[in-house]
Amino acid sequence: MTASAPPAIATKICGVRTPEALAAARDGGAAYVGFIFYPPSPRYLEPAQAAEIARERGAMRAVAVTVDLDDAALDGIVATGAFDLLQLHGAETPERVAALRRRFGLPVMKSVAVAGPDDLTRADAYLEAADLLLFDAKPPKDLPDALPGGNARAFDWQLLAGRSWPIPWMLSGGLTAETVGEAVRISGARALDVSSGVEDRPGVKNPHRIAALLQAVRALEPVA
Repeated sequence: MTASAPPAIATKICGVRTPEALAAARDGGAAYVGFIFYPPSPRYLEPAQAAEIARERGAMRAVAVTVDLDDAALDGIVATGAFDLLQLHGAETPERVAALRRRFGLPVMKSVAVAGPDDLTRADAYLEAADLLLFDAKPPKDLPDALPGGNARAFDWQLLAGRSWPIPWMLSGGLTAETVGEAVRISGARALDVSSGVEDRPGVKNPHRIAALLQAVRALEPVA
């Protein structure tokens, strides 16, 4: 199948573990594909496995999603040569983010966990250190063994309405084909990160759901 041209609203399909899921993201016009390097996650892959799948990414940018990894572990991921961007989804400080960007020479996206308006102010500390921001729902306290992300939970999109930052940002958290329209309308997001919303169960991506999600995003674009 010939890949579609990327829509103006960029979408990242995150937590990909199979060639079939990657192909669905690529052929549907996703801008990014994410691979999880957090062992407690059901979406985790070894770097060599992820690198093998990522080779078929086409025009998509492959994102290495990490959580508070040390330099040695990050060295092993970056050394595969398969990843275009680092996503830091833990408690990394602005200083750590800046140091990793210098160390690897790759763009860096820093996640900001959001539950209320005060959480958004933490993004300001990363504006000079990171290349992109990702606003994700804060892990819920009522969910046993909650992950840093990919918990199928959304935060109040109204918190982002009318807000802007001098670097690009993505919206994440509980997005599905049925909710992306409302999420974009309320938040003003121009980039989306989706994982659980295209799965049959945690860690198992459904290519048909990926295609439906990307089609829903494409439908948000004005007709030329």
